[in-house]
Amino acid sequence: MKIQMINSIPDKLPLYLKLSQIIMGLVAVFFVLYIGKQIIVPLIFATIIAILLNPVVNYLCGKRVNRVVAIAIALLIAIVVITFITWFLTSQIARFSDSLPLFKQKFVVFLTDVENWVGQTLNIPKEKLDARIASTRSEMMSGGTDIIGQVLGTIGGLFVFLFLLPVYTFMILFYKPLLLQFIAELFPNEKHKAVAEVLVETKSLIQNYLIGLLIEAALVATLNSASLLVLGIQYAILIGVIGAILNVIPYIGGLIAISIPMLIAFATKSPITALWVFIAYLVVQFIDNQFFVPKIVASKVKINALVSIIVVLIGSALWGVAGMFLSIPLTAIIKVIFDKVTPMKPFGFLLGDNQPDIGKMIFDFKYPTRKRKVIAK
Repeated sequence: MKIQMINSIPDKLPLYLKLSQIIMGLVAVFFVLYIGKQIIVPLIFATIIAILLNPVVNYLCGKRVNRVVAIAIALLIAIVVITFITWFLTSQIARFSDSLPLFKQKFVVFLTDVENWVGQTLNIPKEKLDARIASTRSEMMSGGTDIIGQVLGTIGGLFVFLFLLPVYTFMILFYKPLLLQFIAELFPNEKHKAVAEVLVETKSLIQNYLIGLLIEAALVATLNSASLLVLGIQYAILIGVIGAILNVIPYIGGLIAISIPMLIAFATKSPITALWVFIAYLVVQFIDNQFFVPKIVASKVKINALVSIIVVLIGSALWGVAGMFLSIPLTAIIKVIFDKVTPMKPFGFLLGDNQPDIGKMIFDFKYPTRKRKVIAK
């Protein structure tokens, strides 16, 4: 009797107490994610890379290659590809940094012309404008040293990250049977089928989504670079590749990607060229949103736009740029889990993009018709 009463207590909790428990749990989870980002972020990246390399490892093991050797070969291939991409971007950035002082000077001249025009149009005294221009010039010229200091301050953490990533990836691939057995031990036998479905869907989702994302990024980088080369923008390939990488971040990345070439066009060419850059990027974004994303990426991840923006902002607040990149695939994994757990299915539906029909009656409830009082005369 006492056991039945204890088991029934949680069901009788008021709604505000249940909501309080949920909020406190979410706060605790986000706090742990924030303070543990130096450990959690490399582990998540390593897990994603391990899932991508798993088919290569399985193929090599199927050819009777030793498992350790197969993992080492798969990691070596990934390291060579990443090293080549990093070398290309680093060389382009080094060339771009050589011209950075010239860009700064031209941009300051452009700002001077704009402020002079504003002063003449709005009748602002020349002394105030000169003081404003001088402060802007000093801020622009000193900004380079601040950026260099920030970059040097993060080199140590970057090296640690790059060292841990292959180690974590190797360990996850090597101990995959142990990890799967651990997950199986957490659930009773009657739940193993549902757990296996979640794991298979998660693996397939990550592989298909990331491969599709890489294909989309390559296509967008090609279109960006080609349009900038036609317009005569310096370092068109570097800017096009950076724009494609930023475009991976939903909605927010596209806005940042289009601002970079426009600022360079303002500083080195003319406002008309910047306008043409804006039009060219709009055309690329239209092609990407209408053809590339629906066919290559969106078919793999069904997350609605509102949730996408919210989780990107949350990821940025928690883990910075890494959180912005990881937010969408992690949300898609959470949606797969919610869809398989019956009590969490409403939240899985909330994350998805299956919009109900506008004319559909959502609540099966009809308001009672109000009876009119008949007053006898």
